[in-house]
Amino acid sequence: MTPPMPLPPGALSPADASAWTRIRRFAVPGWMIERATEARLAGDWRAACAAAAVDVPDDLDPERVAERHGPEVAARLADDLRHFAPDLLRWHFPRTLGGHTTFAVGRRVVLAGYGTDGPVLSVTNLPMLEGPQRLRLDLGPARRADTLHGVTYLQEDWTAARRFWDARRSAELRLSAGPVATGRLPFLHPDGTPLTSDELPDTDPGPSADPATRAEWIAVLHSRGEHVEAYAAAGLDLDRTPVPPRTRSRYTYPELDVAGLVTHGALDLSRLAPELRLLWNAGRGTSFRLPVHWRGELWTTLDVTDADAPVVRIAGRERGQDDAVPFLPSYIRQHLPDIQLLREGRIRPEALHPLVTAALFPEAAPATGPAGPRAAEPVRVRCGGVWHEVVSRDGVLDVPHTREEQQREQALRAFGGTISGCFATQLAWTTGEGRLPRALQAQRRELFEYVQHGDIPAVMALLDAGWDPHVRDRRGRGLLHLLHLLDHRELLPRLLAAGLDLNARDRAGVTPLQVAVAQQGSPALVRDLLDAGARIDVVDEMGLSLAQVIRQYQRRDLAFLRRRVLKEYPGLGSDWFEGYMDERSRDEDPGWDEEPEPDQHQDQDEDQDQDLDRGQAQEPDPFGDADPFDKDEDASV
Repeated sequence: MTPPMPLPPGALSPADASAWTRIRRFAVPGWMIERATEARLAGDWRAACAAAAVDVPDDLDPERVAERHGPEVAARLADDLRHFAPDLLRWHFPRTLGGHTTFAVGRRVVLAGYGTDGPVLSVTNLPMLEGPQRLRLDLGPARRADTLHGVTYLQEDWTAARRFWDARRSAELRLSAGPVATGRLPFLHPDGTPLTSDELPDTDPGPSADPATRAEWIAVLHSRGEHVEAYAAAGLDLDRTPVPPRTRSRYTYPELDVAGLVTHGALDLSRLAPELRLLWNAGRGTSFRLPVHWRGELWTTLDVTDADAPVVRIAGRERGQDDAVPFLPSYIRQHLPDIQLLREGRIRPEALHPLVTAALFPEAAPATGPAGPRAAEPVRVRCGGVWHEVVSRDGVLDVPHTREEQQREQALRAFGGTISGCFATQLAWTTGEGRLPRALQAQRRELFEYVQHGDIPAVMALLDAGWDPHVRDRRGRGLLHLLHLLDHRELLPRLLAAGLDLNARDRAGVTPLQVAVAQQGSPALVRDLLDAGARIDVVDEMGLSLAQVIRQYQRRDLAFLRRRVLKEYPGLGSDWFEGYMDERSRDEDPGWDEEPEPDQHQDQDEDQDQDLDRGQAQEPDPFGDADPFDKDEDASV
C-alpha cells in the first residue's frame, strides 16, 4: 500500500482544505459584505446585523442597557456596536468541517466584557448541524447556562481577538497569519502567490532571518517530525520532564513522554508567544491548557517575571489534573484558513473578505469578495451510443429529444421499463435517486450550498437564469423542504407557480411543513405553508404527528398549529410518545404550550412590512423572542 503523501508544513488536510474553499465561496457572499459594510459606515449597526443574518434582541438597545447596567456600560457597548462588523464575524466564526460548511454546532463566542462583574457581549448559533445559518447577538451575565434544547454549548473567548469582529482592529489579522507586522507573510510572496517547496528553507536560517522565513523554518521542522527542535526554534521553553504514571481502576498507566505529546496537534508555534501576550494584556490570565492526547495535555504558561521579555513555558500534564485552567482559545491553536488556501492556490487575495485582504496585503487592490453564482454549463451525457448535452434552461433540465420521445420514455417508465441516457439523468435530477454526471452533481451541490447558507439573492439569480426548480438532493429534498434556511417570502410563491408539490415527501417520507416544524422554521413560514394548502394529517418516520413534534421541541411559537392538529385529527401519531413526554414533563418549560399574545402574529407581520419598506427584509429570529440562555444564569459555562 502506497503511504499517503505528507502534507506541506502547517498545511490543512485535503478534506479541510476542500471544505474551507467552499466555505469561503458560499458562507459569506459578496452582496452580504457590501450591504453590511454600507450600513456600518452609515452608522446603522442594526441594519448591518440584518444584512449579515445576525439577529438582535429588542433589549440590546443602549438606552435600555443604561437602565440595567449604567451609562458607562451603555456608552462602551454603543461604541463597540458602532464598529461591529457582523460580516467579518461570520467570516471567522468556527465551522464544523468534516465535509460540512456550516457553523460549528452550539457555539457561544464572547466578544467583549464590560467590567469585572459586568455583562458580556456574545454571539450564539443554533444547536443544529444543518440548521439556519443565523447568529444571535446578546448582552448578559458572563456566567450563563451551557445547554439549549439538551445540547451543550461550548464557549470561546474572543475578547483578546477583536480583529475577528471589530472593524477598528481588523489590521491585526496579520497576527493570525504569522508573527509578521510588515513585509511578506509566511509561505507567500508579497502579491499573495504561494511559495514553492524549493523556496522554503531547508536549513536553519539563523536568528537574523526575517520573521516570515523563521516561521517557515519552524513549520519545516514540524513536517520533518523534529517537533522538539521546532519548539526550540520558536523560542519556547519546553519542559521535557515526563508526566508521572497514574493508577486508575487498579491499572497503572505508564508515564507520559512530553516529546511524544508535542507530536500531536498542529500548533502554529511562531504565533504562540504574541497571542499569549495579548491574552495577558486583556486580563485573561497567563496559563492555558491544550488537550493533545486522551491522557495528556500541554500546559502553556507566559512567565511575566520580566514583563519586557516574557517567556513561554510548556509542560506536559495528565488530563483532568486542574480543570480550572482554561483551554487555549481555538483561534490560537488553529491556522488561519485563508493563508492555507492562498498557499495551495485555492483562492486569490481579491476573493477574500475586503477587511482580510486589506490586513494581509495592504498594498493590494481592494478586494471584491467571493464571486456570485455561475451560469449553468451544458453537461455531456451518453445516450443511445452517442453524446448529448443537457443543461438547466427555461426552468427544466433540457434534453435534446422531441416531445414524442420524452412521452415514450415516460410511458415506458410508468409500465416498469428501464430508462437510460438523458431520461435517466432527468429522473435523477428531479428525484435525487440514481446517478448523475459529476458536472451535474457539482451544479446541484452549488445550488444547495447557496440554500444552506441562506443566500436568497443567489438562489433567485439561478432560477432567473433558467435553473430547474424541481431539482432534489441525494436525500430527496427539494427547495420546498429547505425554505426554513432562507427568506421564503419571495421564493415560496415562485416555487408554487412552477408547479412544485407542496406535500411532496423526501426519502425519509417528510413533507416541507414537517421539516419547517422540526428544523426551526419560522412561524411565518409555517403559516404561509398552511395558507398554501400544506396537509397537517402527516406523521414522520417515527410516527410522530406535527402536534407531537411541536411538543418534542417545545415550540411555543407554533402552539396554534399544535392545537389545530389535536382538534382536527385527535389520536394522530404515536401512542407511546405522549406517555413518554408525560414522564418527562417535569423537565418541560412550564407554560411552553400557552397561547401567545393575540396580536403577536399581526405585530410580526407589521414589523416585516416595515423591514421590506426599508429594503432590509429578514426572517423572524429563529431563536424566538426569549434569550436562549435566560435560565440558570448562575450556572458556570
